[in-house]
Amino acid sequence: MIYIRKSDERGHADHGWLQAKHSFSFANYYDPRFMGFSDLRVINEDKVAPTMGFGTHPHKDMEILTYVLQGKIAHKDSMGNVKDFSADEFQIMSAGTGVTHSEFNPSDDETLHLLQIWIEPNELGITPRYDQKVFADKQGGTLILSPNADDGSFKIYQDMKLWRYQLAKNSSQIIDLDKNRNYWLQVVKGEFTVNGEAVAQGDGVALSEETALNVMANDDSEFLLFDLR
Repeated sequence: MIYIRKSDERGHADHGWLQAKHSFSFANYYDPRFMGFSDLRVINEDKVAPTMGFGTHPHKDMEILTYVLQGKIAHKDSMGNVKDFSADEFQIMSAGTGVTHSEFNPSDDETLHLLQIWIEPNELGITPRYDQKVFADKQGGTLILSPNADDGSFKIYQDMKLWRYQLAKNSSQIIDLDKNRNYWLQVVKGEFTVNGEAVAQGDGVALSEETALNVMANDDSEFLLFDLR
């Protein structure tokens, strides 16, 4: 089964300084058909105006991954981390027993563009943790999250993996899938086909009971592939 969640069908919030698109129900956007997918709870695509951002706020018992697509984030949290991280960089934070943090766009003139991803953990009450990393560009797949931090990936407290795939224009990739697992593909950039179905930036693809993913890139393309229970 393949279901395409088109970019323009996502929830949209216009806060002036923040333009947010929600793949799943979030804050004031509610759609009972899209409450999450397996243990994947949130994929928000945010654009934050210069000098603006999210004031100090709490989280608990959630795995939070941020991927910066453009600009820079100034991060500060109750664990004592005061960090900047920039385009192409990932940040992981386990909220665990509880953490507060703030995130701002420190630029005077550049919009901050990011993906924020929440994954429900399989362990509650863990000690909060923080890490950030740039994963080198490469054609094909790069492992970003895994339960055992394999191949330099971040550890995730859940039975899931996250891969980033980068494909050059006119290239293709066949990815083996486990028909007993569920997969979510999120298009980061470009236009390509997934098992013959056309997708573009911002689209999401839910896959269940599939054994393979055949991707044909029309442009230089990038997508995230979540391997879920």
